[in-house]
Amino acid sequence: MPLSPWTCTNCGHWQRWFDVPPQCPVCVDVRNALPEDGWEFRAFADLAAGREARWEEVTPGVTAFWCEPQVGLGTCGWVIETDDGLVGFEGAGFYPDAAIAELRRRGGLVALGASHVHGYGALFQLQDELDPPVLGIGVRDLEWTKAFRVTWPLDDRHVFAPGLVAHRTGGHFDGHNVLHDERRGILFCGDMLKPSFDADGTTVGLSAHKAYHAQIPLSHQEIRDAYAVIEQLDFEAVATPFEYAPHISTKTVLALYDRLLSAQPVAGPIALDELG
Repeated sequence: MPLSPWTCTNCGHWQRWFDVPPQCPVCVDVRNALPEDGWEFRAFADLAAGREARWEEVTPGVTAFWCEPQVGLGTCGWVIETDDGLVGFEGAGFYPDAAIAELRRRGGLVALGASHVHGYGALFQLQDELDPPVLGIGVRDLEWTKAFRVTWPLDDRHVFAPGLVAHRTGGHFDGHNVLHDERRGILFCGDMLKPSFDADGTTVGLSAHKAYHAQIPLSHQEIRDAYAVIEQLDFEAVATPFEYAPHISTKTVLALYDRLLSAQPVAGPIALDELG
């Protein structure tokens, strides 16, 4: 029986299986919540019906792709313009045909990557349809990648394209990477940071966590490890697998880390006004 892709309706994680999967490995991990009513998985063809492609340039050269209705937790996939071509980082939960056609129109992708499993989305679709020569994932996170083929396991630093460099932070996951766009001053921060917003969409808080749903904070050593990476990077905005947040700088993140190192760490947001 051929393997086919199935997605978990609780979190959106994709896995290739020979039948309906028995469980979702991401949901049973401590960082995610279990589905209250039990497992439900949907096949690729079934999920495709009625979903529409969406994309928006959030800042020059950086485009967010997602679908409506969203899948699982509602991730978006970033597409970043570089001198070598387009690089994809993180994955939308699903890519309708119009999204694949738009990426082909733009010349396809020279590389794909993601911070960690919560940002993988439907990377397998982009690999199957566009066949980028590089799909890079942190070597310590390969256990989560059975839906696609990793062509370049990443160590602590990896250059995806000129000015676009991945750095391992660990912490949220052992192989967690952030992607630094040196030219635009953007940190694609994965889940090492979580901005919070007010009703008008203004960024008002920032947090760091081991597990968001369970509200487990990072340990002090994990924060110190991330600090050593972040203090070397210059940025004025962050992008998670879910949102783009301008006005969060290197200084802001280091102030958050200093705060978390000063006492018992917390997973909830701290007001930006308190971070200076």
